[in-house]
Amino acid sequence: MAGTGINDQALLRAFQRFLMWKPVSALFPVILHPVDMFLLRLSGGRWDITRISGLPVIEVTAKGAKSGLPRTIPLAGLPDGNKYILIASNFGQEKNPAWYYNLKANPECVVKKKGRSGTYLARETDGEEREHYWNLAVSYYIGFEAYRQRASHRKIPVMVLEPKH
Repeated sequence: MAGTGINDQALLRAFQRFLMWKPVSALFPVILHPVDMFLLRLSGGRWDITRISGLPVIEVTAKGAKSGLPRTIPLAGLPDGNKYILIASNFGQEKNPAWYYNLKANPECVVKKKGRSGTYLARETDGEEREHYWNLAVSYYIGFEAYRQRASHRKIPVMVLEPKH
């Protein structure tokens, strides 16, 4: 979001408010990832819908928790140095997203961004680290707070992907 003008900021915030509206975010788990995946493949990693919300997108490939087969999904990956932060909000739905369980069961994953890829290890955060990354996420997208309220029956996991050395 850095470098945008005040009018761009206002437009971005208005669009984010639309995205966090419950009927809209209820559709996201069904349509967003397949559409983003299609656009990323079509454009060689240059286009996706998620980016319009102000969130940077990465493609994460991890083994399925049950199947063991590789699963690729575009996710909002918030950069922190050489790490990426993932918020398992699932748009405020009742359950955590499937990718969260895949990374918990099989933490080694491949991250692809703009045609470049690397191997990463996923881990769940807690305590002060979790709060730090949660606040970072909210600075990118205010909708995470609405999702936290909707999913108040569960603690939304915050994952860190660190490069594997």
